[in-house]
Amino acid sequence: MKRILSVVFVLFIGLSMQAQDAKKAKELLDQVSAKVKSYNNIVIDFKYSLSNPKEKINQESNGNVALQGNLYHLNFMGVTKIFDGKKVYTIVPEDEEITVENFDPKDDKAITPNKMLTFFNTGYKYAWDELQNVKGRKIQYVKLIPNSTKDTRKEILVGIDTQTKHIYNVIEVGKNGSKTTLTVNSFKTNQPLSKNHFTFTKSKYPNYYINKLD
Repeated sequence: MKRILSVVFVLFIGLSMQAQDAKKAKELLDQVSAKVKSYNNIVIDFKYSLSNPKEKINQESNGNVALQGNLYHLNFMGVTKIFDGKKVYTIVPEDEEITVENFDPKDDKAITPNKMLTFFNTGYKYAWDELQNVKGRKIQYVKLIPNSTKDTRKEILVGIDTQTKHIYNVIEVGKNGSKTTLTVNSFKTNQPLSKNHFTFTKSKYPNYYINKLD
């Protein structure tokens, strides 16, 4: 997920304001993290869009994900991903194929619910951005600038509902001009999920080829 840094104010005023804004932005993100960790589970319906004018790319897709502790069940772009705490199962109905791989907690690229909803805790500079009114909701944006020069993202905007402290959307702007936006359409908490919601059931896919990577 990528965005842009704007204007420069009068020097000695600007520097003190920037420090205050960064602190305020980090405090709001900390509130979001605390709220996320307080729920037993979270179920999110979302819309994902990707645009790149240079490459003439404009795509949209809907998805949903259920998160509980360190487990998740994701449906996106016709693919289902299930993490049961030990293994990640990627189910592709179009190919009738299932990929199974062990989860490595030491892998920085490994996806977990905590990383999905609290990815902003480290590795960024923070800035207070604009406040928008979206369908009667006040959405405060926080701008993240990646610390690493190797990061392909120029900046990230995290839109936060000021009342619920839930993430409304995440906008990433790439250094190549691409823009991805993930917008939360529905955010439900503490849902009555079945016991096997985060369990892969082999019998449901009798004709699928199972590819074990580990």
